[in-house]
Amino acid sequence: MGMQDNMVHYEAMCRLTGQMAEAARGNDWDLLGSLEREVATIREYLRAEDASDMAMDLSEAERERKRELILRMLADDREIRRHTEPWMASVRALLAGSAAERSVRKAYGSSH
Repeated sequence: MGMQDNMVHYEAMCRLTGQMAEAARGNDWDLLGSLEREVATIREYLRAEDASDMAMDLSEAERERKRELILRMLADDREIRRHTEPWMASVRALLAGSAAERSVRKAYGSSH
């Protein structure tokens, strides 16, 4: 595997993070999770490639393209977080409320 193959993986990962941002905007959490698993698979592959020292030196154009892809992925990540963090906060509040309710029932018994 050469660096050209790795660039194909960076391109694919960037497309997927764009799709993740769209899923987050649409509150499609199932799709978001599925896409995130695909991204994680590619990320692990790229880590293994880098760790095995198989990555070749990049040309200036390849370095610039990789930089653009990483910046786009970071922007997509910010967009995803903008939509998921409020949702996660509401889930945490719901779970905390349920835990408190269970504690009260346990302490005072259920009225049902």
